[in-house]
Amino acid sequence: MSRKTEKTVYTCQQCGHTSPKWLGRCPACGQWDTLVEEVVRTSAARPGMPAAEAAVPVPIDSVSVSEEFRIATGIGELDRVLGGGVVPGAMVLIGGDPGIGKSTLMLQTLHGLAAAGRRVLYVSGEESIRQIRIRSQRLGTLAPGL
Repeated sequence: MSRKTEKTVYTCQQCGHTSPKWLGRCPACGQWDTLVEEVVRTSAARPGMPAAEAAVPVPIDSVSVSEEFRIATGIGELDRVLGGGVVPGAMVLIGGDPGIGKSTLMLQTLHGLAAAGRRVLYVSGEESIRQIRIRSQRLGTLAPGL
């Protein structure tokens, strides 16, 4: 269930550009005095995110579970720690001190999955694509699809 809110936007009558504040000149088309105030009803959900459904409490003992399918990573100890492999659709956070081998472990893991025909994506917030390529080359983990 989403909460409805009202907000004011200013829309250019020439090109349709919208702005959260009034401007004398439209930044999109350059026309003067074309922005008109409009009140728009919006949901409280963040842009790009669907409105959250209301959660209903459920007793934990009433939740049915089945043996989940897991994908073996090919790294025995990692599979053991993950309970037998990676659960499709799950996210696993790998943490540790700098230099401990997190990126190396992930490249080795994704290489094994990609080599087995799985679709993988390596996302890095601090290393450049060149650094990742150099590490992957050094480890021998370059694989099509990685």
